[in-house]
Amino acid sequence: MTGKNQWVSPHGDQWAVKGAGNGKATKLFDKKSDALDFAKNVAKNQHSELIGQKQNGQINLKNSYGKDPFPPKDKN
Repeated sequence: MTGKNQWVSPHGDQWAVKGAGNGKATKLFDKKSDALDFAKNVAKNQHSELIGQKQNGQINLKNSYGKDPFPPKDKN
């Protein structure tokens, strides 16, 4: 079973890590890098995706730590 995708989004002057569909942030951080590190660990544990946003809300990062529907193909 896979968990909820983890979103790193701007939250005022901070960065929020929030599971998809959750009303409240799981945790708030002062630095985006700290929020990404935390969300990456959660996504790995839950076999889900990490989705990051810029300050303006535009998605700029997507990493899958679960069953990727489009896995990379080896060139060998």
